[in-house]
Amino acid sequence: MKKIISATEAAKFVKENSSLMIGGFLRCGSPVKIIDELIKNKTGGLTLIANDTCVPDHDRGKLVVNKLVKKAIVTHIGTNPETGRQMNAGEIEIELVPMGTLVERIRSAGAGLGGVLTPTGSGTVVEQGKQKIVVDGKTYLLEKPLRADCAIIYASKADKYGNAFLDGTTRNFNTVMATAAETVILEADEISDEPLDPAQITIPGIFVDYIVA
Repeated sequence: MKKIISATEAAKFVKENSSLMIGGFLRCGSPVKIIDELIKNKTGGLTLIANDTCVPDHDRGKLVVNKLVKKAIVTHIGTNPETGRQMNAGEIEIELVPMGTLVERIRSAGAGLGGVLTPTGSGTVVEQGKQKIVVDGKTYLLEKPLRADCAIIYASKADKYGNAFLDGTTRNFNTVMATAAETVILEADEISDEPLDPAQITIPGIFVDYIVA
């Protein structure tokens, strides 16, 4: 069985100046209770790894508004004007990564791979500082694995063994991030005393360290 903890306890696993993966896509499928506790604790200097910086008044966006993020590795920032303002003011570092590439970099870390070869970004500013590899006459960029100190992810339902069910688009980034962090904390809407039906399981419990109800 996995240890069930409070959101307050979960937030303490995220340390100042650490790297943090947060699952979800905009306002869908994010661990909002744990994020709120991080804001209460004023845990700053974070390197945020996520699809986006959401909107100013919701989950990841509130971390940016409260100036707790020093760097964000994301696919876009357009829905959060505060991220753009801080970037232009030199208050936050932004690394924009094509969405498929970001997912594959995280997956590579979880699978223990040395990276992924992709043509995406070749010939653009994305290729700056990256190794190029030619395969059968085609140029690819070597995108290195992306791992985090901690991942906080979301599920609709979990059992006490850490197995989780994610409904629909809440799966975005949560499933792959569960494999690529030193500590993985799952925030679930519901925790079942009975094991989930294997056919329901989206994230196996082997990847989860702690559960927050």
